[in-house]
Amino acid sequence: MSSLGNPWQTLASSVKYVTRWFSVREDDVIRPDGQRGTYSVVRAERVATGIVAVWPDESVTLVGQFRYAVNEYSWEIPEGGGAFDVDPIEIARRELHEETGIRAGTWTLLGRVHTSNCFVDEVCYIYLATDLAPGVARPDPEEVLQTQRVPLERAISMARDGSITDAITIAGLFWTWAMRRSG
Repeated sequence: MSSLGNPWQTLASSVKYVTRWFSVREDDVIRPDGQRGTYSVVRAERVATGIVAVWPDESVTLVGQFRYAVNEYSWEIPEGGGAFDVDPIEIARRELHEETGIRAGTWTLLGRVHTSNCFVDEVCYIYLATDLAPGVARPDPEEVLQTQRVPLERAISMARDGSITDAITIAGLFWTWAMRRSG
């Protein structure tokens, strides 16, 4: 599939806000329609990972936590981020163990997604983890987490009926489901 070139022209950029997790950049631009405008971009300061941990009985481990930004409790695959100079697979291994206590013997990259590419530059690498061994979770102090194992088919149903709304989780579950169906 072919793609068109970049129709935007950036005239100037300035960073407006910086945190440990992200920064906000404001660009003066000429839009594709030829008009001048302002485009704000949230720049992720870390690479993101998501892990679909699948057990031999075809169940997956989900992590539940309250998400302040959307003011909702969320069931998700284990997720987390790390520095850009760290291999994403290492970040994924650390996050899976930290949030769930699980260690995986086999890792497969399912894919890479932009989490919200209209205004955020964050990239997330999503992995399938199998050959699992349970352990003790050690979440970050600010994280209040619970975990549950659910059949993959039930997790897919939760994504389809809106019980799961996290985009990384939905992508990871459907990639896993498609991989399992196609062999």
